Amino acid sequence: MSGAHLFRGAAFGIFVLFGVIAVATSVLCVRTVDKQLTSEYEENGAQIAQALASSSEDVLVNRDLSTMQALIDQYMSIRAIKYIYLVDEKGEILVHTFVPEVPAAIRASDMTRTAIVRRDLANVGAVLEVGAPILGGLAGSVHLGMDSSLIGLKIKAAVGQQVYLISVIFILSIMLSALLLRRAARPLKVLEQYIVSLHATASGGAQPSEARFEALHNRRDEIGALARAVRALANDKPSSGRG
Repeated sequence: MSGAHLFRGAAFGIFVLFGVIAVATSVLCVRTVDKQLTSEYEENGAQIAQALASSSEDVLVNRDLSTMQALIDQYMSIRAIKYIYLVDEKGEILVHTFVPEVPAAIRASDMTRTAIVRRDLANVGAVLEVGAPILGGLAGSVHLGMDSSLIGLKIKAAVGQQVYLISVIFILSIMLSALLLRRAARPLKVLEQYIVSLHATASGGAQPSEARFEALHNRRDEIGALARAVRALANDKPSSGRG
């Protein structure tokens, strides 16, 4: 009987358990933060789109497109915004910030809708497009694409430290568990050696040393009970032999 082999299954189970906990906690953190940041991102984009739609009402009514172009160009200084375009009530693009032209994927879509749309455009990347109606849609609508990659960067910044902490706890827990299991297996090793020496004595070998075994005999746990049972069996052998 080897203590290391006895607790090998337990050690592996603890390793797997801590691994599952670490992975599950990390995934939960990432999903929670992603959901919160995406919701916040959508709300901020909708507010910007609504503010731009409100400031565009008079300009669009007067069809002053040059002023409108200057207005949307100012919003492009916001880091999260990748593009802006305005359409009339028929879905025709009036002004935009695309260079050199509006992507075909946007032209092929229903530009009168203001629902949130996820797009992956060439030369632009992954965006979260939000829109807002102008004069309830009677004067058209404004659309802006928010850079989705910024969400990933914020997730890394928000979750990175948590995942790092969980990983450190995981490694320390495994090391501590291995140390405790090794410590628990040590008295079993001593007991194993004592039993082997008893067997050797029965075969004509030297008497086993009682010094190390005495500590096991005085323990008040299962190891001590097993040690006392072994000693009792060993002491019963001579009497049974004389009988």
